[in-house]
Amino acid sequence: MTGPRTTLGRLAGAAFVALAATAGTASAQPLTVVELFTSQGCSSCPPANANLIKVKDQPGVLALSFNVTYWDYLGWKDTFGRQEFTQRQVNYEPPLGHDGPFTPQVVVNGSTDAVGAKPGEIQGLIARAGRAEGPEVSLAGGKVSIGAGTVSGGAADVWLVRYDKGVVEVPVARGENTGRTLPHANVVHSLERLGRWNGKATTLPLPAATGGLSTAVLVQQPGGGPILAAAAN
Repeated sequence: MTGPRTTLGRLAGAAFVALAATAGTASAQPLTVVELFTSQGCSSCPPANANLIKVKDQPGVLALSFNVTYWDYLGWKDTFGRQEFTQRQVNYEPPLGHDGPFTPQVVVNGSTDAVGAKPGEIQGLIARAGRAEGPEVSLAGGKVSIGAGTVSGGAADVWLVRYDKGVVEVPVARGENTGRTLPHANVVHSLERLGRWNGKATTLPLPAATGGLSTAVLVQQPGGGPILAAAAN
């Protein structure tokens, strides 16, 4: 015979198991990847920076700021700008139907874009794009694990992104934004190709992060193609 306390205990245990299972599923849910290409030397970029800040903590969204270098000649060298970030944006332009890069530019899941400076513009892109629905990706135990799936063209690139999670304020002393302090969200500090994914379950070594930076991994078709899957810690 089961007493009231025993029944309650079993119910509580079942609820805990269900909650744990739900939490595990949530951690593996696909992400919407939102990339903002911005520059501290661009006077039209601050509104897009502010819009990215508004969505950076939204569940299911991975928001990243990539600072480009092509406005440095205006008198202020972007403190976060790197040539590889500029090249990443350049790679996006032909598939997106543009002749060349511009700032600000928001790219969602590597497949749709907008300037991103109008109120609600980034949120609208997120709503229309949905989440990447490629292979499951997990980061644990010093490894990146990518599940099996399909990939057009035979293989996709696996990118390692290190970024400063949160908002940082940058005072600008010269150039178009002279005297302004510009907020940046989830600033990317490095971008490195870890390897390739050919549709089979794959495990790649994940170098340890340094300097308190957070980690994201993107599985993406080459040449500025769509992002198939992503994970972040």
